[in-house]
Amino acid sequence: MKKVFVVLSLLCICNPCVADLTGDTYVQGRVDNIGVKLLNANRIQNRMIFVYTKEQKQKELSLSKSLTSRQIIVYDGLYQSVQTDDELAAMLAREISSAVKSYSGIWGGKLDAAQVTLGSKKFETVADKRAVDYMVNAGYNPLGLIVYINKTCPQKRGDKIGRHNLTSKRLARIYEYITYKYPSYLENNEYINNEFYQNFLLTSVENRKKLEQKIKTGSKEEIDYE
Repeated sequence: MKKVFVVLSLLCICNPCVADLTGDTYVQGRVDNIGVKLLNANRIQNRMIFVYTKEQKQKELSLSKSLTSRQIIVYDGLYQSVQTDDELAAMLAREISSAVKSYSGIWGGKLDAAQVTLGSKKFETVADKRAVDYMVNAGYNPLGLIVYINKTCPQKRGDKIGRHNLTSKRLARIYEYITYKYPSYLENNEYINNEFYQNFLLTSVENRKKLEQKIKTGSKEEIDYE
């Protein structure tokens, strides 16, 4: 019996897949480490936990767990699109940014949480910028947010009626925010050869021309991105 136990132990050590929970445990540990690092680095006193699930995505039309239970849910379908720690930090920072909002306002934050879910394009922009700040404060490259969104958020036909901004507008505003507040990340661009960042550059030519013109003229007007 002792020999069998030793053999099984060696198998688990040499081949982690033998252990039932090893794969999920690794992901959960990675999520916890980066998530808590973001919370601590940004002095976020609101309590939140991080949960990795094999589910592909959140059910449509349901309130985000980050707004109701203050749980940051990492769905496997989205996690599979993450490659670097920067990208995972981007995913978590964006969710933390929403969860922080759920702690403010009347009814224990329930009203603000509902407003976020129902859709505020202005809040979406603010939350994206706050996520950039969270990432930088925790030592992550904010360009990872551009890569993550470019991978995971499809482009809709328009945003006149919808609850969210066009992805191209979100990316352009994030890029502008980084340009003005954290230019060193663009000057020493670690993502310049990343295929998804290259795709962002390819699809944002007109928007970046508008930003270049704004910088050149010193204008303070908000850019009407496409």
